[in-house]
Amino acid sequence: MAVLLETSIGDLVIDLYTTERPNTCLNFLKLCKTKYYNFCLFHSVQRNLVAQTGDPTGTGRGGECIFRKLYGDQAQYFEMEATPRIKHKKHGTVSMVNNGNGMHGSQFFITLAEDLDYLDGVHTVFGEVAEGLEVLSKINETFCDKEHRPYRDIRIYHTVILDDPYDDPLDLEIPPVSPLPTKEQLESSRIGDDEEIDDTKGLTQSELKEMTENKEEKANAQILEMVGDLPDAEVAPPDNVLFVCKLNPITTAEDLEIIFSRFGNILSCEVVRDQKTKESLQYAFIEFEKPEDCEQAYFKMDNVLIDDRRIHVDFSQSVAKVRWKGKGKGVEHPKPETKYDGKPQYVLKDRSWKSDKKYDLVFEEDEQESIKPCSDAEIPKVKKKDKKKKKKKKHKKHKKKSSSDDDSNQSSVSEKHSKKSSSKSKHEGNSGQTEKRRKSSPSPDRSKLKLGFKQGGNWDRSRSPISRGPNRGSHSSDRRDYSPDLLPN
Repeated sequence: MAVLLETSIGDLVIDLYTTERPNTCLNFLKLCKTKYYNFCLFHSVQRNLVAQTGDPTGTGRGGECIFRKLYGDQAQYFEMEATPRIKHKKHGTVSMVNNGNGMHGSQFFITLAEDLDYLDGVHTVFGEVAEGLEVLSKINETFCDKEHRPYRDIRIYHTVILDDPYDDPLDLEIPPVSPLPTKEQLESSRIGDDEEIDDTKGLTQSELKEMTENKEEKANAQILEMVGDLPDAEVAPPDNVLFVCKLNPITTAEDLEIIFSRFGNILSCEVVRDQKTKESLQYAFIEFEKPEDCEQAYFKMDNVLIDDRRIHVDFSQSVAKVRWKGKGKGVEHPKPETKYDGKPQYVLKDRSWKSDKKYDLVFEEDEQESIKPCSDAEIPKVKKKDKKKKKKKKHKKHKKKSSSDDDSNQSSVSEKHSKKSSSKSKHEGNSGQTEKRRKSSPSPDRSKLKLGFKQGGNWDRSRSPISRGPNRGSHSSDRRDYSPDLLPN
C-alpha cells in the first residue's frame, strides 16, 4: 500500500499504515485517485520541522475530505484516529493536519527532522516516506519568507497509486485522465516552479563573459550615479563622437580636422590642453555629423601614423556635455554648435544706457587700431558743490604740508654743507702753518742727532725730538720743536 507523489523537485514514495489508520488511509488514497492533490503547493515549509501541503487554494485554510463528495457538506471533515498511538520519531513521517477541533480534511505534512514529540497526540500519523529522502532535504533547504512561504513554488504535479486495498465507493467519480490545471491553481506571486532561475544555463564561455561585463558596467554606473559623477545610470554617450589618443604634442586640432574630414562632415574637433601651460595632453575628441561617418573613421584610422606617432581611435565614453533634466525625466544631448563665422563672440546686450562711448570691447582684429583718449568734456561733471569744496580744502592742506617739508629739508641740507666746509678750512689752515714752520726753521746736522740726551749723567728718554703719536705731522700741538742749542757737545 503505497502512493507515488511527483513533485517539481523530485518524486516521493509514501508507505501507508492501512491497518493502524484505516479511515485516514482511505481518505488519502481516494483523494489521490480523484487527482485532488494535482498542482497543490507546499504552502508552508519550516526548516527542520515540517513541509505542509494538500490545500488546492494554496492558502492553508482550504481543503476537504473525500467523504464530502460522498455524503455532502456535513462530512467536510472526519474525526482523527488516536489509537494505536504512533509517534513522530522518524524523519519523513506523514501526518494529517488537525484543523483545531480534532478533525481532519485534505491537508497533510511531512516531518523534516527526527523526534518531534510535541506533535504526538495532536496530528494523526498515517504513513512515512520510503523513497525520496534527498527530495525532502531539498525542500528543507529552500528559501522562505517570514510566513514560511517558499520564494519558489514547489508543487505536486501528479499522484500515482501503487497499491490500493480499498474498494472504490459507488458514487465516487474517478477521472480517466489527469485534468489540466486551472488559472486559480497556477496563479502565484512567487517564482514559478517551471521558471528557470539559472541564467547561465546553456551559455558558452564568451556569452558568460559578456554577461558578467554587462553586470559590472551596470553596477559601476549605479555607483557613479550615487557619487554624482553621472547624471543618470542609464545615460549613454553620443554615438557620433570619436576619441583619439597617443597624439604627438605638436599635432593641432586643424591637422586632425583635415585628416578626418575625408570620412564626412565634422562638427567640432578639439585637442584637450592643460589649463595653465596650454600644452597638449595628447588626446582629442572629434564630433561627426553622422554616426556612420564616425564608425567608418573608427575602423580605418586606428593605429595610423600621424606626426611620427601611432594613434589609437575609439568611440567616446564621455558624457560631460550631456545635461540631466531631472530624476525620471532623462537626459538631453546638446545641439551641435555652428562654426565661427567671423562675428564677435561677446557682445553687450543693452547699450541704451551708455550714451557716450568711452570704452568698447577690443578683439584681435582691432589690436592694430589706436585707441583715442577721452576728452575732458566727455567726463561727467559732478553737480554737487560740497564735494568740490571738500576736495579743494584737502588739496590746499596737502600743498602746505609739502612746502613746509621742502623748507625743512633745504635748511638741514644747507647746515650740513656749512659744517663740512668749516671743517675743511680748519684742516687746510693747520697744514699751512706747519709748512711755514718747516721752511723758517734751519735744518740741523743729522749726524749729531741722537735718540736722547744726558742730564746729570743719566739718559732722559722722555723727551724725544720726534713724536711717536699716530697723527704725526697733522697737528702743531703733537709735534715738539727742537733747536741746535739744546744738542749735547
